[in-house]
Amino acid sequence: MSQVAEDIMEISMGPQHPSTHGVFRMDVRLEGERVLRLKPVFGYLHRNHEKIAENASYLAAIPYTDRLDYLCSMTNNWGYALAVEKLAGLAVPERAEYIRVIVAELTRLQNHAGMVGFLLQDMGASGTPLMYAFTQREKVLDLFEELSGARMMCNYMRFGGVRVDCSPEWLRQTAALVAAFGGFLDEFEQLLTGNEILMARTQGVGVLPQELAINAGVTGPGLRASGVNYDLRKVDRYGIYERFQFRVPLGEHGDVFDRYMMRVLEMRESVKILEQALRDIPSGPVMDPKAKVRGLRPKVGEAYARIESPKGELGFYLISDGTPNPYRYRVRPPSLINLTVLEDMCLGQNIADVVVILGSIDIVMGEVDR
Repeated sequence: MSQVAEDIMEISMGPQHPSTHGVFRMDVRLEGERVLRLKPVFGYLHRNHEKIAENASYLAAIPYTDRLDYLCSMTNNWGYALAVEKLAGLAVPERAEYIRVIVAELTRLQNHAGMVGFLLQDMGASGTPLMYAFTQREKVLDLFEELSGARMMCNYMRFGGVRVDCSPEWLRQTAALVAAFGGFLDEFEQLLTGNEILMARTQGVGVLPQELAINAGVTGPGLRASGVNYDLRKVDRYGIYERFQFRVPLGEHGDVFDRYMMRVLEMRESVKILEQALRDIPSGPVMDPKAKVRGLRPKVGEAYARIESPKGELGFYLISDGTPNPYRYRVRPPSLINLTVLEDMCLGQNIADVVVILGSIDIVMGEVDR
């Protein structure tokens, strides 16, 4: 901390979360309690993900994708698998497409529930909202463990399908979780949404204007909270999302409260998607028999594929030179892009609001530093 002028103070703020110790802080200039400047400082968790993948086979890179947004390994797998399938011209069996949608929307449920819990904790609440959210997250992770053998680093999807099929019992357990999730959301909202402290700390705080959100490349719930109707499940219709009826919730003000509500409303839409997918999932194979997973050598070319991950657009850009390793491997991570507007949302705000605004962006450092 340093005093640079009368009533002007510079502080190094953070870490405010155990996972950001040593890898993220904010250099803030204050006039009293008002933010004049804020610089996010990161880069200390860089693990050379992209260069490692360029020196490994296409298959060997899948476990590394688990560790980008380590809360959302299933969707990370899917984004990468789509890029390789596009590059190599591989098809995906219908049953595998349904399984991909199911695990992706389960991922969205547990990510958004956890985000709301962490946001309330950042706001100064006790651990009760977070622990209540984690009751649902644990149920989802139990399903992932039964399906893939791992709770978080699932390494589940493969080019041309998924690694193993799901059992009828797994589908029954998933349907039971989905059927009960609406009741959890009703109670969660009853406890939180109308809470006067939550509204006072979030409404009109950390506003992200629509034009700035678009120009900065912000995606996901943060973009939709600013009123921009852009969801890759609707825009690109990747996988089989065109078969499902769901709406894209939009905010009006682009503040922390709208970003909170986006997560709640999107969880309700994910429940609708899951109900349809579980009802309609067909029987059949889960891997394209023509897919050569090991020793894959795509033809010379390039491909970019993207998905609507829980935090926004997650994209993978690949260049093939005809060898077993990608010549170029590049990740477009939503956490990094969304973080770039943090200063704009914090300028003029009170220092006490900075952590709340950061929490509403919902970043994971493994995706910021690749």
